[in-house]
Amino acid sequence: MSTRDILERLIGFPTVSRDSNLDLIEFVVEVLRRHGIASHLIRSEDGRKANLFATIGPDDRPGVVLSGHTDVVPVDGQEWSSPPFSMTERDGRLYGRGTADMKGFVASALAACIKASSMDLQTPLHLALSYDEELGCLGVRSLIEFLESVPHKPLLCLVGEPTGMQVATGHKGKVAARATCKGREGHSALAPLALNAIHLGCDFVTALRQEQERLSAGGARDDDYDVPYTTVHVGRMNGGVALNIVPNLCQIDFEIRNIAGDDPGMILDRLTSEAGRIAEKATCVASEAAIDITVVNAYPGLDTLATSPAVDFVRSLIGTQSTIKVAFGTEGGLFDSVAGIPTVICGPGFMEQGHKPDEFVSADQLIRCDNMLANLLMNMTTSSMPWSQPYQE
Repeated sequence: MSTRDILERLIGFPTVSRDSNLDLIEFVVEVLRRHGIASHLIRSEDGRKANLFATIGPDDRPGVVLSGHTDVVPVDGQEWSSPPFSMTERDGRLYGRGTADMKGFVASALAACIKASSMDLQTPLHLALSYDEELGCLGVRSLIEFLESVPHKPLLCLVGEPTGMQVATGHKGKVAARATCKGREGHSALAPLALNAIHLGCDFVTALRQEQERLSAGGARDDDYDVPYTTVHVGRMNGGVALNIVPNLCQIDFEIRNIAGDDPGMILDRLTSEAGRIAEKATCVASEAAIDITVVNAYPGLDTLATSPAVDFVRSLIGTQSTIKVAFGTEGGLFDSVAGIPTVICGPGFMEQGHKPDEFVSADQLIRCDNMLANLLMNMTTSSMPWSQPYQE
């Protein structure tokens, strides 16, 4: 099967994060099985989803992981010019949900596994497919736990998120949190005698904006990013039942996206202290006043040294000396910081096309990805890779 044929099949599986990915996983299992490759599945607790891990080549030494996620974002409310879950080719572009983010790479990686099955690999090739990446890199965590138990830690993880086939060495970390603001309800005609939780929330949003100003003006900087500093963002604010009721509850969902030079824990501690100060001031009106902050999800950033052997090797596969860093998060930070596997991001397409109507990847980008993986396989047929032990920064 060609990469294009595989991509067409993958797009046909509507693996939106809220739904199961098992049909797609079973398709991959069957394709691998037909080429003599066994798959190991790591199922979610409810059994509706699964990660997949497969190995081609020897199993007594470290290998290279090709990592991709199988879930896609919804198409609800979007105006597509062609069916989102059927691949459509126009003017050298392949349209469909997930073509760029990131089933294009998954298709190329699966095609590489098929090719590798008939080669005499001296270094094992691993395929790692995960679920619920779009929800905050949730599913891949159990796959990484599995990798921590294998006898030979991989030499390299190549995450195929869309970078336009440029070599990306980093992305920001993320902390997603919820602030629950508690006031005291009352009749709106007597509003000053109650404590408006939305007002508490507004005061906390002001604190978030002040923290952002502090970070942008005097925080750490990394000019490899489009936004070269850590950001604080409010995504949702919810409170109130009726106009004539002073609300006693307000919830604020916010995030921190940090560069490597900033500690998100310290930022969260400052925000928690400021929330406590705001709530304490309000206890003169209502003793139950409080702002409680809960971390909903978090994943680490990726900051692989541009001079590392892992980066040098991936650059050699595509013939470039340059590197970039990407604005979006990936599972790469978890592979690197949790599993201790040197990680680089490089894949076909551009994130600018992802998450919106008429998502596409160009045929040229897929060809470039296929060529990169073909070069990888040729290297893996030699007696040793450019470095023989996992690289430690």
